Amino acid sequence: MRPSPSRDARRKLLSVAAISAALLAGMTTTVAAHPATENVQVTPAAQAAAAPAERLIVGYKSGAPEAKSNKAADADARAKGDKAGEDLDFQRRLGTGAALVDLGAELKKADVADVIAQYQADPQVAYVVPDRLNKPQADPNDTEYGKQWDLFESTAGMRVPGAWSTSTGSGVTVAVIDTGYVAHSDVAANIVGGYDFISDTAVSVDGDGRDSNPADPGDWYATDECGAGTGSSDSSWHGTHVAGTIAAVTNNNKGVAGIAYNAKISPLRVLGKCGGYDSDIIDAITWASGGSVSGVPANTNVAKVINMSLGGSGACTSATQSAINAAVNRGTTVVVAAGNDNDNASKYSPASCSNVITVAATGRTGSRASYSNYGSIVDIAAPGGEMSTGTANGILSTLNSGTKTPSSESYAYYQGTSMATPHIVGLVALMKSANLSLTPAQIESAIKTNARALPGTCSGGCGAGLADATKTVQAVASSGGTTFSNTTALSIPDAGSAVESSIAVSGRSGNAPSTLKVGVDITHSYRGDLVIDLVAPDGSTYRLKSSSTSDSADNVNTTYTVDASSEAANGTWKLRIQDVAAQDTGTLNSWKLTF
Repeated sequence: MRPSPSRDARRKLLSVAAISAALLAGMTTTVAAHPATENVQVTPAAQAAAAPAERLIVGYKSGAPEAKSNKAADADARAKGDKAGEDLDFQRRLGTGAALVDLGAELKKADVADVIAQYQADPQVAYVVPDRLNKPQADPNDTEYGKQWDLFESTAGMRVPGAWSTSTGSGVTVAVIDTGYVAHSDVAANIVGGYDFISDTAVSVDGDGRDSNPADPGDWYATDECGAGTGSSDSSWHGTHVAGTIAAVTNNNKGVAGIAYNAKISPLRVLGKCGGYDSDIIDAITWASGGSVSGVPANTNVAKVINMSLGGSGACTSATQSAINAAVNRGTTVVVAAGNDNDNASKYSPASCSNVITVAATGRTGSRASYSNYGSIVDIAAPGGEMSTGTANGILSTLNSGTKTPSSESYAYYQGTSMATPHIVGLVALMKSANLSLTPAQIESAIKTNARALPGTCSGGCGAGLADATKTVQAVASSGGTTFSNTTALSIPDAGSAVESSIAVSGRSGNAPSTLKVGVDITHSYRGDLVIDLVAPDGSTYRLKSSSTSDSADNVNTTYTVDASSEAANGTWKLRIQDVAAQDTGTLNSWKLTF
């Protein structure tokens, strides 16, 4: 090995992107575009752009002298360096038998390409790859993340970090039907328009009935104000705690990490002083999922999943069940808390409703939490905390320090099936973002199928086990090809002109496939009015859906297959939508192309 005493003094780390183009060309992965960065294609080279490297790993074929002899490998590195006009060094032999070759310093992209070409042209070289600098993946820099055992601990965490390399919830709106939302800087960027559905002013506390402001004024009550023996309570800021678990802003150097941290939260206020009425909750379920509610404007932030960390005694009523069924038929998954009475969940609503995912709570050891309801109607378990064994064994999330009215933002540990439910809701958002075409039934099935055995015990039944986010998301993620997405909402005018949403495709070679997948997510109150076309870069159109007076169902949430093999893949593709009849309106929530 040639000594190079000045090498370290003049070393400059090389970007892996500078050496990966020739090595990784044509290998692509999938990204769902965030509205701010939509239509971005990610390749391994681009992913590694920020990871510095200064060496190559060279694998020689078994019969080559360089495969066994360090001296031969060093001589080969020097010879190839001389041909490329660079100063290369053999560093050491790896455990696999490959040679580690130092690239020297001050190499430019063209210089690196010359070195790679020398190795690739050698018939004795099996492979040459960059020696990439790796860093811990998916561990966010949020200051309180280390306290979120429920996300990452091996014993009873939900294995969330491993799912983040596949999905972060981009393009999915979650409705949190709860106490509303009190402003918190660790969630604010992910809050979209919601609604206050509380019609009774004695419950609403905010001085009025229903309106478009879902702000939580506090739900405190004085001694026995909610009935004899109920005692008193400070304000809970319950909806804000739930929202933080689902979608707290992540990698912002503060607070906690959300499970689906690129999802959006639509807060719907139904709980106030002493609770909330079924009638308001039913309307919130309807509106959240894209249905119409008299006197309430159309929802422009239709949710793909609803969180209901609430409940009361008694079996599910026909009225509530009807609202849930309609929401699921519109394509919205409904997730509910099993309840906190250490009792059979069949005695409580909405836990006992059909067409929902009912969630029991586990503690930090993986056993059913002492308070959690149980039974055959429970579908799945998730971390809910068990603070009797220590405050830090609860679920940490966003809150407010006010005892009655809002004060300063804060963080606090809570426990309950109310805390377990948003874990599953966050998981659903990750799944839906990874695979737009999933139905509520497919989502529930996948969560159960990919659950792991409960690490502890559960007397009475905790469903399929403890949810496993990594395994579940990987199982449902769209496989094969590259996906380009547009998640910017677009209004579809009633009986109006056609509107178009664009996706710019680049980095592909040749023509589009004969099985081009076009995923479409549209909220519409009468989909028979809609005509949908895919427009290729050259202006050619492909009819995806025609109008039909006999198709009175809501929404379009499906994936079409198009033979686009005659079209160049690269260019601007458009989805063209027209409402051709009066009285119904809608919104294109997102769409994607998978090549």
